[in-house]
Amino acid sequence: MLLRFLVPWMLFCFFLLCFASLSSSANQAPYALRLSCGAEQNVETRPTSTIWHKDFGYSGGISTNATHPSYITPPLPTLRYFPLSQGPQNCYNFDGVPKGHYSIRIFFGLIDELGNSTEPLFDISIEGTQTHSLNPGWSTQDDQVFAEAIVFLTNDSISICFHSTGHGDPAILSIEILRIDDKAYYFVPGWSDGVMLRTVKRLSCGYGQSRFGVDYNGDPRGGDRFWQHSKGFGQYSDEPRSVETRIKLATMPPNFYPAALYQSAVVSTDTQPDLTYTLEVDPNRNYSIWLHFAEIENSVTDAGQRVFDIVLNGDVAFRDVDIVKMSGDRYTALVLNKTVNVDGRILTITLTPKQGRAMISAIEIFEVIMAESKTLPEEVSALQTLKKALGLPPRLGWNGDPCVPQQHPWSGVDCQLDKSSSRWVIDGIGLDNQGLKGFLPNDISRLRNLQTLNLSTNSIHGEIPSSLSELTSLQVLDLSYNFLEGAIPESLGELTSLQRLNLNGNRLSGSVPASLGGRLLHRASFNFTDNRGLCGIPGLPSCGRGLSGGDRAGIGLGVSFMAVALVGGSVCWWRRRNNILRAQQIAGKSAAYAKARTHYSRDIQMTRHHHHHTHTHTAVENGPILLS
Repeated sequence: MLLRFLVPWMLFCFFLLCFASLSSSANQAPYALRLSCGAEQNVETRPTSTIWHKDFGYSGGISTNATHPSYITPPLPTLRYFPLSQGPQNCYNFDGVPKGHYSIRIFFGLIDELGNSTEPLFDISIEGTQTHSLNPGWSTQDDQVFAEAIVFLTNDSISICFHSTGHGDPAILSIEILRIDDKAYYFVPGWSDGVMLRTVKRLSCGYGQSRFGVDYNGDPRGGDRFWQHSKGFGQYSDEPRSVETRIKLATMPPNFYPAALYQSAVVSTDTQPDLTYTLEVDPNRNYSIWLHFAEIENSVTDAGQRVFDIVLNGDVAFRDVDIVKMSGDRYTALVLNKTVNVDGRILTITLTPKQGRAMISAIEIFEVIMAESKTLPEEVSALQTLKKALGLPPRLGWNGDPCVPQQHPWSGVDCQLDKSSSRWVIDGIGLDNQGLKGFLPNDISRLRNLQTLNLSTNSIHGEIPSSLSELTSLQVLDLSYNFLEGAIPESLGELTSLQRLNLNGNRLSGSVPASLGGRLLHRASFNFTDNRGLCGIPGLPSCGRGLSGGDRAGIGLGVSFMAVALVGGSVCWWRRRNNILRAQQIAGKSAAYAKARTHYSRDIQMTRHHHHHTHTHTAVENGPILLS
């Protein structure tokens, strides 16, 4: 009996917990990162009490006080700017950003120097794809003081880079990374993470004022969009309308448009029945156009009372648009989307009425951008290691992706697209005469596609890494006029594609590998001159027999012994010569005495010889011994 009671109760509790969990998940705020550039502490801004995180993730730049170009700019006190002396490109790199769909917005600031605010012009790339180029006069247009794009992030990180164009230093006030629904702005079949949408224009029509999504009490999953207010498209061509009636089907996934957006609109007039909006755009691009409607006029009560065509650049995109019929009711949101290619510089949207007057509540226009293929991650890592090992000066930059955007590759780096992997690879590095002072790391071997490496006329020291032999595609290797030392690695002879090798003007020693010497017969151009210690090929000194360490030690001891013996022999010779000289002097002084004594002795000897006939010795034999 008890079991029959407990089982239903346990099931009820289980479903209750599941419902609570789902409800909590649905109400959980989406991921959002708001950064106050240049700030040393978190900043809270009024009146929305928005929290901006203190500055982090930047590759360089200088923090300074900010000047705001527009009233819509977040009231933040600082910005970060990037002088050209610190490199032509600088980036913010954020890790730990969950994979997903994001609205990314970057606000710009002005640097106030001596009371003169300068307006910098620069390019912006997101994840290696150039999305924006600032145009002159951006600081005087409210919806141009920021850049916005909708992108997919697929690797738990994001890179946002700023590229100098020679017209002032990029100055960044804030960055927002706001997660939106994965199907937000789904505009064509096959739409995927290879597509970005750059916000060109977002208008709210009729009564009201320019507002952000938060001001509209919009759902945060909509990305806090900025809606620039437009009371009308031209003088006497339209009239504003507004209501306070609740709008149905507005704050709905995946786009979560704020309901207040549809409570105002513009309608055409009898004198000018067409509603026409024109916008200057970049030519030869694809644009995704989103049009917003809701029937809010009391005079229209049923379907068929307001019907119009929508024409985009002269082509009918939608025929017989009936808001009530297509939305299902009055005061109900309707969104229409169309992607068009614009050949010229003008995009024209025209609503031509067939019954009643034309009406529209809001317009969104996005440029469709195909995401760039990125550089092979292994090669990017290898270049970063090379940057650190060689001590690249800040003016070279080397931030972000080496090959993309294609408009702004790294200085001294050549790239090519590998069609098999759809990735960019590094096929050339030219950093000659750049004041490099470091060493060549072993990680350079990871640049597997390298064909040319020129690091000549620098101050690179250390040995030539044998790992260079792994660069099997290398055709040109120029390391001349550095401070490289040690032997040339034998493994360099394995580079069968090598056509030019310049190692002259270094401190290399030992014999040139025979494998390299043999390559000279295959029309290769090698230069080993101006290395005092090199030998072994024509044009260089000949090499002696190679000696082992023991041989060299034995030779050293032998030389030392010979030196000691030579010194000792010299001392003995000096003493011997002094003795000879002294004896000669003595003999000279006693020459007369010695002669007389000799004659006297001879007489005695003859006498003795006469009397004694056996075993006699002369006086000379018994006299003093002389050194000879």
